[in-house]
Amino acid sequence: MTATVGLVVNPAAGRDIRRLTGGASISDDYEKRRTAECVLAGLTVADDVAVQVMPDRGTLSQRIVDNAPEQLPTSLLEMTVSASGEDSRRAAAEFADDADAIVVLGGDGTNRDVARASGDVPLVSISTGTNNVFPNAVDGTVAGGAAALVATGAVPRSTTTYRHGMVAAVADTATGEHRIQGLATLGILDQMFIGTRAILDAETIVGGVVSRASPTEIGLSGIAGGLTLHRPGEAGGVGFRLGAAETSPRTVQAITVPGVVERLGVREWKGLADEEAMRFDLPRGVVSVDGERELEVSDATIEVRPVADGPRVVDIDAVYEHAANDGYFRSD
Repeated sequence: MTATVGLVVNPAAGRDIRRLTGGASISDDYEKRRTAECVLAGLTVADDVAVQVMPDRGTLSQRIVDNAPEQLPTSLLEMTVSASGEDSRRAAAEFADDADAIVVLGGDGTNRDVARASGDVPLVSISTGTNNVFPNAVDGTVAGGAAALVATGAVPRSTTTYRHGMVAAVADTATGEHRIQGLATLGILDQMFIGTRAILDAETIVGGVVSRASPTEIGLSGIAGGLTLHRPGEAGGVGFRLGAAETSPRTVQAITVPGVVERLGVREWKGLADEEAMRFDLPRGVVSVDGERELEVSDATIEVRPVADGPRVVDIDAVYEHAANDGYFRSD
């Protein structure tokens, strides 16, 4: 039986203002296409795999299909294209019904869009975005091989995938109740929603809740990671409030945007169980998700909590270790 792998390549990922103000790299169409071609090569690690590629309004997806290996059946997914995040969500919904694994080339925003609709289909995410919190900085060939091994059942999902958490908020505001959800981070900012959507000034961060925390990550999850570690597959998350470094009981050093290291004051932080809320009162400001300002609020009471209904994620190292231990790559 042929396994199907869905491929989502976001043409817009990795091109925001942070590339002008910080040290983040640019991911253009050529780099995305070369990475996607490496993914397709990696998928040939297993037999009986077919690929469907999310279409776009340009030529990127068609060129990926045209350059696919001869032995790998590859076609464009039939769907309406809007040139927005809706494309990733629509493709993920199709793949949730028909695919055995999904490979995503994009940043946190793209992966959040896919996670909203991917159901229980395992994700392999390759970073072509800005902050690189959720997706992996991994070679496309390696990522494609992992997706093939999971999709075909060559390795068991039970020991090579895990459920990633998310972060949800309910904001009671002057304009009514708003619900918003992030994949890795949800932040509260004391700033008006103007200009770029990216979070560029750490001094505007009131606090936040994250589903993962490591000092190797950038932004809110890196701030939390300077306080404690929280693995992506662990239940719950970490919540924190920031303040002036001079008057706060502690400080933390973190990479706040690519190319920028800062020391921030921490008024409070704690580990949170699933569904345990942290409350923020904000006269006026912005709620951000996964590094982008998303919702402007006023006179708001915001309850933020980690939730357990995130996407299923492939542990690439675990896939290859399991396959190697089973002798999958050997031939006598």
